This record gives sequence, structure tokens and C-alpha cells, in this order.
Amino acid sequence: MDRLTSLLQKYNFSFNGSDDSPELWTHKDHILITYADMVRSDVDDEQTHMGKLHQFLNERLRGVVSSVHILPFFPYSSDDGFSIIDYRQVDEQKGTWGDVSRIGKDFRLMADMVINHTSRFSPWFRKFLKREIPFDDYYMEVEKGADLSIVVRPRSSPVITKVQTESGSTRVWTTFSPDQVDVNFSNPDVFFEFMDIFLFYISKGVRVIRLDAVAFIWKEPGTPAIHMPQTHEIVKLYRTVVENYAHDVTLITETNVPHKENVSYFGEGDEAHMVYQFSLPPLLLHALLNGNASHLTRWASSLQQLPGGCTYFNFTSSHDGIGVRPLEGLIPEVEFYDLVRRIEESGGLVSYRERADGTRTPYELNTTYFDAFAGAEGGEELQKQRYFCSQLVMLSLQGVPGIYMHNLLGSRNYNEGVKLTGSYRTINRQKFDYSELNILLNQEGGLTKEIFEWYKNVMQIRAEHPAFHPLGNQEVYNLDERLFTLVRSDTRGREKILVVGNLSGDRVAANTSRSGLLAREDGNYRDVLTGEEFAGGGEIELEPYRVVWLKV
Repeated sequence: MDRLTSLLQKYNFSFNGSDDSPELWTHKDHILITYADMVRSDVDDEQTHMGKLHQFLNERLRGVVSSVHILPFFPYSSDDGFSIIDYRQVDEQKGTWGDVSRIGKDFRLMADMVINHTSRFSPWFRKFLKREIPFDDYYMEVEKGADLSIVVRPRSSPVITKVQTESGSTRVWTTFSPDQVDVNFSNPDVFFEFMDIFLFYISKGVRVIRLDAVAFIWKEPGTPAIHMPQTHEIVKLYRTVVENYAHDVTLITETNVPHKENVSYFGEGDEAHMVYQFSLPPLLLHALLNGNASHLTRWASSLQQLPGGCTYFNFTSSHDGIGVRPLEGLIPEVEFYDLVRRIEESGGLVSYRERADGTRTPYELNTTYFDAFAGAEGGEELQKQRYFCSQLVMLSLQGVPGIYMHNLLGSRNYNEGVKLTGSYRTINRQKFDYSELNILLNQEGGLTKEIFEWYKNVMQIRAEHPAFHPLGNQEVYNLDERLFTLVRSDTRGREKILVVGNLSGDRVAANTSRSGLLAREDGNYRDVLTGEEFAGGGEIELEPYRVVWLKV
């Protein structure tokens, strides 16, 4: 407690109690996910990449996007930023802390705390190799013969990497890659090092902190080394600090695992404020490619009642690929492998992980979400219809939407980048010069402009309707296996919106009167997306891939 108090005083945090926390998120919130250099300065421009990103945000998205998740902007050695060399510096190729603070004044800023590992080029690790105190116990060392037979592996690279220290050879734990060495959270010095970093980020204007790969931070031989009780206790400690010293800060846990394991990070309302809805991207993709919403409906119907003040972080794509571990138990195995095949046929790639028994299984689909719908008969027009449908369903669900830059732009697979880097994930990580991006966004009849303007319009409409409040209610209905249907209502009962999405290529009549959803016969119901009126008391017909938001 003395050490924690000293850290809080170091950053001038004052106790403000845990009662009467403000409402942090509303239906007006949309989070853009981007790299710091995804919009790059032109060659002759003196602005930093991050400064150029800020200019782009102000010019194109001010008043539409409320928050920005800037992926790791620190010096790094691999994994596009997630192998951090120095947590307290901004990569000089991207920008400065001044850039970070300026963006944080115009948009709510979300940043990553990469909590499981550091780069092997980190000063911490260099001092570990020299056996300097206190860094000699900063990393997870594993004795030869230790039982690692049931360790859950997110990658196919070795879990153990041999390194040479000044006191001899040792074996360190490397969950993600040999360049990313796992830190030792059983050492209190490591816990307080990361608490210092956590408070430092808040002091720099970060208001949403994403705990990256947090599920793996506590590990012991003879265990799965994931979701350990100590891990949950550490998340609770961060939440306790936020509740008592930084009410306006939101904690998000990043745990790309099966749904039941994922939502365990809500705790009893005393861990994360938000968890990623990791099952949504692959389930929604599966539903649209098959024209059948049954599995999606069943999953959405099973979502638990959330603890007070907690909600989901909804998304369909991120800087990573589409994780398929969260599909475990949600669709039959034959349909799982059919989905993998269809992504490969559409031009996507597949990453594998190694199971405890040594077998390999698909871990991630590497594709832009737009191109995940490529290759079907009907060409680009059908691809757009399916894509728009997918985004409207995501925006309708209970939670806060996270929109990756490449989803906002409708980007195509960046195969040239994969050839350059050798990494499958590069397929969804293309970066643009500012002038190049503006040409695309100004090009009449161009795909990028069409999708960007469509997305902005939909977000503006959504922001006008309290029924989409992230803490509001959500009721899921099963009207037809081709339809995804739910009712959203706000926390004060001011508004209800019936969402009906036709996820198939058929024209489908939804019998809403049978379910009592549109039972009123003395008036029409308006689709707030288009203004079209639908008669109450009967069936509504939806064209293929049409989604309606009917104000009830």
C-alpha cells in the first residue's frame, strides 16, 4: 500500500471515492481503431505521422467518431508495435507525446498496455541478461523438465526460448514469439512497474486502457497458464485504482478466447468495464456466407445479463485477423472448416496455432472484412451488400462499436504487403500517405469514398437514437433462420428500435405480428436508416441483405 500510495502521489492522483461514477459511454460513441502511422505525412510534409492522423481525424471524422484507439506507438522490434522496447517513449518515426496529448484533447484516447511481455531488445531484458538487480527477476524463467504439457498456446512458435545470461544459459517463457519475452508478475517489482506505466499513460491523457494479452500474464508449469485466478486479481486491482482515483478511465481486456472465458473478465462487475466481443466477427461472417443466422441468433440469445456499468466492445475487424478460437462450441466442426476454406477461396490467408497435443489448428483468418465477402457470384455489388449488412448488425448490438480504419475505408486485401513482410497479418494493415488517402476519399464513384460516406452517415444516424445506448436493453428474437432480429431500448425507456437484418440472398417476409413486435395496426413504422414506412400489424418484406431499424 505504501508503494501504491507513492505512485499515486508521483502522478498527482487524488482519492475521489468509488461512488457516483459518471456515465462514460452513450449511443453517440464510436471508437476508431488505427495505427499511429496509418495516415502518413507526405514526403515533403514536416508534420509527424501522428500529427497527420490528427489532421485527418479533425477534417473527416470530427463529430462522428468520439474516440480513437491508437495501436502501440512506442519503440518496438516486431509484431507491428506489440513487442515494446520502451513503454515510456513515443516511437520518433510516429510522433511525440505532444501529438498524443493533442489528439487526447479532441478525441477520447484509447491506448494499449502490452502487459504480458516485452521485446527482447528492451533495456529491462538487457539488464536481465546481465543479471542486474532488480531486473534479474523481471522475466519468466522455466526449469528444464518443467511440465508444460497443458499450456494453452496462441501460436505455433516454441513456448520456451533459450538465452545466454552472464550467469549461464537459461530458458525463458515466450508465449507469442522468441522476440516477445514474458514478464514475471509473481515478482511485486514487475506489478509496480506496470502500475507506474498505467498511471503514466493516464497522466498523458489516455482515457481508455486496453490490457493486451492479459489472459496469459500469470503462468505456472503444470497449469494451462491462461485465465489464472491471480490474473483476475490483478485486473481487479487496476479496476480498484480506476474506481477510486480516475473515474473517467475505462478498462478493456483483450482476450481472444472462447466466449465463456472471454466474458469472465467482467468478474462481478469489478474487473473490466468492457470486453471485446470476439465471437461476433467470425459468427457474423459465417452467417452471411451461409445465408443462415441460426448460430448467430442462438449465441446472441445466450449473452449474459451484464453487471452494472459494464458492456461489450463490438467490432468485426481489427489490426489482427479474425480470430476463430471464439467459434469453439458455437458452430459444428464441419462448418468451421468450411468457413476456413471459403476465406482461402476468396483470397484470404489462414494462421495456425499449436495445441497441447502437438497438432495444428486454424487460429486466425487473415483478410480484410470487406474482402472476406469476395469471390461470390454477383461480384462487387453483392460483396458490398453483404458488407453493409455485417456492419449494420454490429452497430445494432448492445455495446460500444469499434471500427477499424480499414473497415471504414472498405479496404481490399493488401497482398503486396504480405510479400514484403512475410506476415499474414499485413494483409489487413496497409498504410496510406495523407494525399493518397484524400484522392481515394474524393474520387467520385470510387469504392473507398462510397463506403466511407456510407459509414459516416450510418454512425450519425445511430448517434441520434438513445435505443442504442451501450447499457440499454437487448432482446433477441428468432423469426426466421435467415433473419437476425433484436429489439434495442435505452436505459430510461424513451425509445425502442426493432432491428431486422436479412442475412440471406433471398427476399424474406418477416412475420412480426406473430411475435408481437409490430402488433400496432393503426399506424406505420419508420426505418430510421432510410425513412421508409412499414405497415404495422403484419409481415414486412426485406430484400437480400437489407437491415432495417424500425422505431417502435
